[in-house]
Amino acid sequence: MLARPQGLLDAALFTGGRDYFSSLSYNGGVDDKPIRLRADALVVLAGPSASGKSTWAEQWFRPGQIVSSDQLRGVVGEHPGDLRASDDAFALLDEIVQRRLERGLLTVVDTLGMDAERREAWLAMAADHDRPSHLVRFTTDAATCRRRNKARAGGVPPKVLAAQLQKWSEVADDLGAGFGHVHEPGPARVVPASLLPSAAGADTPRALRFDLLISAFEWGDATTIPGRLSAIAHEAETAGFGNIWVMDHFMQIPQVGREWDPMLESYTTLAYLAAHTERVGLGALVSCITHRNLGHLGKIIATLDVLSAGRARCGLGLGWYEREHRAYGYTFPSASDRYELLEDALEYLPMQWGPGAPAYTGRRFSTPEAIGYPRPSQQHISILVGGSGEKRTLRLAARYADACNLFGEPDVVANKVDVLRRHCLEFDRDPAEIEVTQLSNLLVAADASDLAHRTATLNQGMTPESFASRTNAGTVQDHMGRFERMADAGVDTVIVSLADIGLDGSANNFARIIDHFRR
Repeated sequence: MLARPQGLLDAALFTGGRDYFSSLSYNGGVDDKPIRLRADALVVLAGPSASGKSTWAEQWFRPGQIVSSDQLRGVVGEHPGDLRASDDAFALLDEIVQRRLERGLLTVVDTLGMDAERREAWLAMAADHDRPSHLVRFTTDAATCRRRNKARAGGVPPKVLAAQLQKWSEVADDLGAGFGHVHEPGPARVVPASLLPSAAGADTPRALRFDLLISAFEWGDATTIPGRLSAIAHEAETAGFGNIWVMDHFMQIPQVGREWDPMLESYTTLAYLAAHTERVGLGALVSCITHRNLGHLGKIIATLDVLSAGRARCGLGLGWYEREHRAYGYTFPSASDRYELLEDALEYLPMQWGPGAPAYTGRRFSTPEAIGYPRPSQQHISILVGGSGEKRTLRLAARYADACNLFGEPDVVANKVDVLRRHCLEFDRDPAEIEVTQLSNLLVAADASDLAHRTATLNQGMTPESFASRTNAGTVQDHMGRFERMADAGVDTVIVSLADIGLDGSANNFARIIDHFRR
């Protein structure tokens, strides 16, 4: 789950024409397309004086991200044009670059970039810390460089510029050696690592479904929550989400917010949503098996199914939040006992929803009559097991469940899917019978300006890069490649928790992604 957004971002980060969230695509090698950068990247600018390097850097990056030889000459010398201070300025520049890369900070080196020895040194620093490297070439024509240099205060002497232009003509084509990416100047911004590299989207992508998890209700006071919840549900249904899930917690969990933040009771909320929707499935992700007597839980879900005309989903999980149990007077059994109760639930609930009233004797739960009327509207209520534990949780999912819910990026999920398939073999079960879902916390904006607005509205005290990384924030196009990799990892449905769910349009922004992956 996401950490709670802390408020408004310092507006200074979004002034001065710096659009950190332009609509961009990503390319390796030489290209003239916009540039997307990882937050720990090394970016070296190369070009003669007055070719536009500093102007470009100031447009797309904050001052602290730019390491400029001219500015450092002004620190260790009399002024930025004090060439006598160049050696000391570059020594200081190298030290700053080294320390920033060591800390994983975006570092934009603003120098001529034509000295091969210096470029190799910076590349070695990036390699030592496993940082991606980018070169931006400023191929401005000589006449423009001369005109700009003459017009600006403190321009370099004409003879010096002439020497730079001559050298540029000799080395420009070879500057990219060793760099992972070479670009011409264009719009640039930082994109979370999880979204890089991002493909533009295959013409025929693998099918992928999407559900929505509503994990927070910070939408003003108690009088405003119902209206906003109804609006979100309507927006999600219109956008094409298959199911709406809520968390089964009595108080907000630390991964999402503060314990005094609003937290609605799950099944009361699902009943409300049933009355305000027509198509989407409804469930708790996931029902903690220690929060209710299993017979009572079965009755609640069956009732929800009847009143929603067959739209109930059953999510089951082990439960982990001990503080919540203590605060509400519940015992918190050992993990072993909870696993046994979870297995009881997986066996018992289909019996309660099925024909007759058979006795059930389980490990932690028993009843002389597994009885419940009215029966659910559906012939079969889908049961999802939440959790990625390989030894017990995925084994239970393989044996009993219709779906599992996994966490992590595509490489992690692919490994979990392999484990699940091996467990299926143990029970002679077809893995295709189990829907693989993955929980993603993210923010998806319609375009660059929308992303800037949503980030500025939600963020406080964090750099834009840190906030984007925390929330997996990006445009619709940014997210396409990641979801394609999820599908390739074996995921059938991605359940998304949106950091901006309290803002208008958050669910609607997802419609293009849902359409792209629709069967």
